[in-house]
Amino acid sequence: MMSSGLKVFFEPKSVVLIGASELKGAGAASATFFRSLASNISKFTKGKVYGVDLSGKLEGYMRKLTKVPMNCDLAVVLLPKDLLTKNLSSLLAKKTKALVLISDELAQKQREGLASLTKRGRLLLLGPKATMGIINTTNGLMATPVRGLTPKRGHIAVISQDGGLAAAMLDWARFHGVGVSKFACIGDGLGIGMVGMLRYLAQDKETKVVCVYLETAKEGRKLVGAISEAAKAKPVVVFKGGSEHEKIFDAALKQAGAFQARSIEEIFAVAEGLAKQPPMRGDRVAVITNIVGQAKLLVRSLAQEGLVLAEPSAETVKKISKKHPHVDISGFVDLGVEAKADLYKFVVGQVISDKAVDGMVVINAIKSTLLEPEDIQGIAEAAKKSKGKPVIDLTPGGEDNLHVREVLVGTELPVYNQPEKAARTMKLLSMRGKILNLPQK
Repeated sequence: MMSSGLKVFFEPKSVVLIGASELKGAGAASATFFRSLASNISKFTKGKVYGVDLSGKLEGYMRKLTKVPMNCDLAVVLLPKDLLTKNLSSLLAKKTKALVLISDELAQKQREGLASLTKRGRLLLLGPKATMGIINTTNGLMATPVRGLTPKRGHIAVISQDGGLAAAMLDWARFHGVGVSKFACIGDGLGIGMVGMLRYLAQDKETKVVCVYLETAKEGRKLVGAISEAAKAKPVVVFKGGSEHEKIFDAALKQAGAFQARSIEEIFAVAEGLAKQPPMRGDRVAVITNIVGQAKLLVRSLAQEGLVLAEPSAETVKKISKKHPHVDISGFVDLGVEAKADLYKFVVGQVISDKAVDGMVVINAIKSTLLEPEDIQGIAEAAKKSKGKPVIDLTPGGEDNLHVREVLVGTELPVYNQPEKAARTMKLLSMRGKILNLPQK
């Protein structure tokens, strides 16, 4: 099956949702999650939705599979094992093109039957144990069984083998306002696995960065090959559990051009930078700040990542000093605690255009200075004129960082709250430039 065939998962014209809304005992959790799934799928307005509630309680839902039309594009199923065993054959008889099995248990005979159908190209299958379902924020397809995890639209795709980690990733993205393009929980990978999803997302126009959580490295060589091919088109960030041959696999991922993250927080932090900013054509990073302490911490973090503190040329220093003589340009550029939007905008513009600078981190401390979150908008405007050089923002703290993120919604300026995250992102932007063999300007 060509990767383009996976389009039916994310852009179906007809969806069948199957579950039971009221069950007791072992099926109670399934019923609860089905009600949430039904609520989420109601947001999908780009195609026809046929609901089947075997409990017969949800308004507008059919009680039996017999009324489901033939040849629908996508079926999403969330049933406990006994009901799944009883109804799966009837569903397959409807010749649905693709199936997402959120259900986590399947009889062995049915498992073998599904495997046979997928191998013969008769069915596209995601799961079983695709417990967090599938999402496409572009068209509002939220086929996920948990409420409150709907991410905003963006350009970062997420693939996860594990439902629990997938839930944590979606929750982190939603809380921090990180935009997601597409999401898929692979589960057991009986049908479509990581390799197929990677190939599809490498071609997806809405996706600029692919984030992957690997619990196990099934089909290791094919997986590394798929990552390598995807990384030629766009950055691939991998977060993984332990593996039997971890060092060997780590080396293979590096050779394939993948970037490894060390936590859920880091995977999205660096992915946001990679999605919003261009690759860096070198390792010289300028630092502009309104507070000295944070700048020193950032310089140390940059050095630990193997990056160099850029020194603006004498011509740039002269231009800045002539207009703003109080600005200190000895190493990093210190604007002082009184700096406001106009000063930031002028200095950012001068420094980023300097040939001695490959990229920039702008530090904006709020509470201990005269700067206001709204002033950061000027930095985003200046960053637009960076001529292909990456610019990222570092706003230390919790509340201040959230305020700045709100101000910068809709801009291409990524925001970080710790110097280590900012330095790590600049390092990966530099590595991306080397992978693409971009010449230094």
